Amino acid sequence: MMFYLLFSIIAIQRIVELFIAKRNEKWMKAKGAKEYGRNHYKIMVAIHLLFFASLLAEEIFGQSSLSDYWLALFFIFLLTQAGRMWVITSLGRYWNTKIIVLPQADVVAKGPYKFIKHPNYFIVTVELIVIPLMFNAYWTLFIFALLNQFILSIRIPVEEKALASVTDYQEIHQGKKRFIPSVKKEGID
Repeated sequence: MMFYLLFSIIAIQRIVELFIAKRNEKWMKAKGAKEYGRNHYKIMVAIHLLFFASLLAEEIFGQSSLSDYWLALFFIFLLTQAGRMWVITSLGRYWNTKIIVLPQADVVAKGPYKFIKHPNYFIVTVELIVIPLMFNAYWTLFIFALLNQFILSIRIPVEEKALASVTDYQEIHQGKKRFIPSVKKEGID
């Protein structure tokens, strides 16, 4: 029962996020934004859809069970959801599932972006580990943890190159790590 409840909540959340992304895409493109990485975006969408299908298949056919550590894993999952909302609200109208860049726009450097270049990708990576672990769906965990890293190895360089070519991305995120949060130390003069 817990599996189907959580599965439904996540699916609804992702659908709502697609509506937000589409609305933001229309707004940005009306302002002159350009889209990058269309070819790999299709692969990324397929990976995420197949993740849900695999998770469901493991539940139905593998008869996976709730992990003995589900409560701790669920807490981590809740933290990722809070982080997800923090990312979306920090980026506001600039948040999207696609790489859409508005030339000359100021790169967002607030919220989690003060500490890390790609908090959304970090959150998704954690989700793709925690959700299968919660339900002992080890095949899904193994396959999609690898596929996620594969697609991110393509996507992140494309996104960074696009942002660096038409915004102040390099200047804003200079010295920040891609996935590990860092805090800048202020010099004392």
